[in-house]
Amino acid sequence: MPHTLFEKIWAAHLVAQRIDGRDLIYIDRHALHELHAPHAFEQLETQHRPVRRPDLTFSMQDHTVATKPGRNDSTNPSGAAFIKAMREGSRRNNIKLFDIDDPEQGISHVVAPELGMVLPGATHAVPDSHASTVGGLGALAFGCGTTELAHILATQVMALKRPKSMLIRLEGVLGAHVSAKDVALRIIAELGVSGARGHVVEYAGSAVRAMPIEQRMTLCNLNIEMGGRSGFVAPDDASIAWIAGRPYAPKGAMWDRATTHWRTLKTDAEAQFDREHVLDCSTLEPQITWGTDPSQVLGISGRVPDPSSVDQSRRGAVESALAYMGLQPGTALVGMPVNRVFIGSCTNSRLPDLHAAANVVRGRKVAEGVVAMVVPGSTKVKRDAEAAGLDRVFRDAGFFWGESGCSMCAGGNGDRGDPGERCVSTTNRNFENRQGPKVRTHLASPETAAATAIAGRIADVRQLRLGQA
Repeated sequence: MPHTLFEKIWAAHLVAQRIDGRDLIYIDRHALHELHAPHAFEQLETQHRPVRRPDLTFSMQDHTVATKPGRNDSTNPSGAAFIKAMREGSRRNNIKLFDIDDPEQGISHVVAPELGMVLPGATHAVPDSHASTVGGLGALAFGCGTTELAHILATQVMALKRPKSMLIRLEGVLGAHVSAKDVALRIIAELGVSGARGHVVEYAGSAVRAMPIEQRMTLCNLNIEMGGRSGFVAPDDASIAWIAGRPYAPKGAMWDRATTHWRTLKTDAEAQFDREHVLDCSTLEPQITWGTDPSQVLGISGRVPDPSSVDQSRRGAVESALAYMGLQPGTALVGMPVNRVFIGSCTNSRLPDLHAAANVVRGRKVAEGVVAMVVPGSTKVKRDAEAAGLDRVFRDAGFFWGESGCSMCAGGNGDRGDPGERCVSTTNRNFENRQGPKVRTHLASPETAAATAIAGRIADVRQLRLGQA
């Protein structure tokens, strides 16, 4: 009987089925962060339960760490208790910690793949909703809550209701300055914020195969924003080449055995999915959100919708979003003044993202009155970007160049906009008050964000690079 790759990975990790119908799935590795893990550590201590496999568990300081150069524990006072608790809990449980001064510190979803902790066909658990970012390498990753995390740490298994399967085929060739971020936003616009609810999504097709691994991670990162339980791209030669030589990847004979296995990880030709969706990417233009959820998306040349023109069931949400964002129906976003631009987060903070933004910025200046920030996703990304001179490109243009961390994605470290500001951001969520009270966030790609910072208003990067914006 033919099987999907999801079914194969699930079956390979199935330990048992609970009486309540949930499956117990073995988790190969965990990546923790300081916002939630300390609470799980406290629960384990109260219950007198040890961490079952500390050697397969890694702790990151990312959500609350300051991004200011020269940072320390007290630079962001509101995060100091989380950082200290993570440090003590990791030491107590003999877990490797990537502390704020570690040369490999960074956002968990960035550090785990770049160090080779996450491998094709493996399972991965993170106390963060964007766990499926690492699906770009062919891993099956799940976000989990604090109580759930304590159970996983103690048992090395996760109790899950078996998800349904969904195939999203991305065909065609992406145009100039159109990236995985634009593709992901368009998918969410078409399917809605609950369009993949209860499903594990496999992304396939010629457009996916042409994406660099980092862009595949961006695609999978946004899977949660349409309700997906997890999402991944089947591994291929590009995935294997990307993993080779990374610190926690297999070595020697184990590498040979691993790669032989990874090349078998694919969906069988006649396998059936519960749902399928196809997107032709050939005519896709850069995308940007206009509203307050990631499905409220326009092509960069589009205009804000009129509530009277949408389905009655969505009318209230559109009216509410327009009110919060301070927009009128029929408004073109291009040309709208902005106050702040943020380039970073687990969605778009890897080295190729920074290269793409720097190529737009090089030789230009941030518009007067715009606060522009670049925060690399890991200390390694920061180090590599500085070796390539990207930090000088951004600094010379007037950008803030920060230390690695989650930063403005959720503002947990104090990096927030001011009330009423309009912000173009490469992050994954544009919810009300997400980046600060009453901040109006537009999600976009690194290139669109960079072009906007230079223009001082929402810009079509294709025009900016032609000298027209």
